[in-house]
Amino acid sequence: MNHETVQEYYGETLQSSADLQTNACCTPGDVPDFLKQVLSKVHDEVLAKYYGCGLIAPQALRGMRILDLGCGSGRDVYALSGLVGADGFVVGVDMTDAQLDVARKHQDYHAEAFGYDKPNTAFHKGLIEELDKLPLEAGSFDIIVSNCVLNLATDKEAVLRGVHRLLKPGGEMYFSDVYADRRVPDALRKDPVLYGECLSGALYWNDFQNMAKSAGFADPRLVEDRVLTIENPALQAKTGPIRFYSATYRLFKIEGLEPACEDYGQAVRYKGTLPDARHVFVLDKHHHIAAKRVFPVCGNTWRMLAESRFADHFEFIGAWGTHFGLFEGCGSALPFDQEPDAQTRADQSSGSCCG
Repeated sequence: MNHETVQEYYGETLQSSADLQTNACCTPGDVPDFLKQVLSKVHDEVLAKYYGCGLIAPQALRGMRILDLGCGSGRDVYALSGLVGADGFVVGVDMTDAQLDVARKHQDYHAEAFGYDKPNTAFHKGLIEELDKLPLEAGSFDIIVSNCVLNLATDKEAVLRGVHRLLKPGGEMYFSDVYADRRVPDALRKDPVLYGECLSGALYWNDFQNMAKSAGFADPRLVEDRVLTIENPALQAKTGPIRFYSATYRLFKIEGLEPACEDYGQAVRYKGTLPDARHVFVLDKHHHIAAKRVFPVCGNTWRMLAESRFADHFEFIGAWGTHFGLFEGCGSALPFDQEPDAQTRADQSSGSCCG
């Protein structure tokens, strides 16, 4: 599938989110209260043109510099602009003029809505596979987000390499996308509707993991996921037994992370200081860290917290002098749609393998 087909689908075929033929590009209804507040200030025209598949608002955004890949009409750019504050800045990149026209039209509106003296947003037209051709400085972003867009990219490895180049050390890519439980056949990838609906461009989840590691993100972390039901008989018949998932991942740019979860006898204690996560901090699907409690972690998790914007919110226990082998439970990653049994959940409550 080429860029022109995608531009036509999102710039002309789809006039609003009501025109979508599946639920792949739809956000579930359980939006956190803090995000509802900023979304309530986003212009109606921007919301009507929104085609995302998840929520891309991680914690600790105040003052951050963020890049949104495939920003479309700017829904997430503006939501994030409300969360970073007047001292933060959010940049959106998209290749579709019709979408960017809507986004740019409402910059002053959102600055006023959030009480800023001037807009803290900017938009660039370009391909997310060619980030090096845009006026974006290497190592200049704290966070890079993307909402159901990577599956539309024709060169997904190039996107991840470009992201790694643009992130600051300790920065992260936090993004939602669609994945498949197997490799999608080439014949389906040429179907313009299946591709535009974010299905046939979906990566097999294991291919994504290997691709991310090759780009420099040694330890991809799955944050949350849900099964996608196509709910369109004609398209379901085409995809057959392939199962699709909407999943949120975070990729940290930290040099020297190990390929496995190694145990150095370390632990962290979350201070409970993030305003929207007073009781529990969620790093990923297997690390829900209760405030004030000592939580054993592997070396990679320790570094993700210690060398990122989260460092001030944690106390760090232990060092690197003694290695105890693999962190207990390492290698027991679960498929997207399987929940851990009761014993596994109990083990995870006191610190578990990286998922």
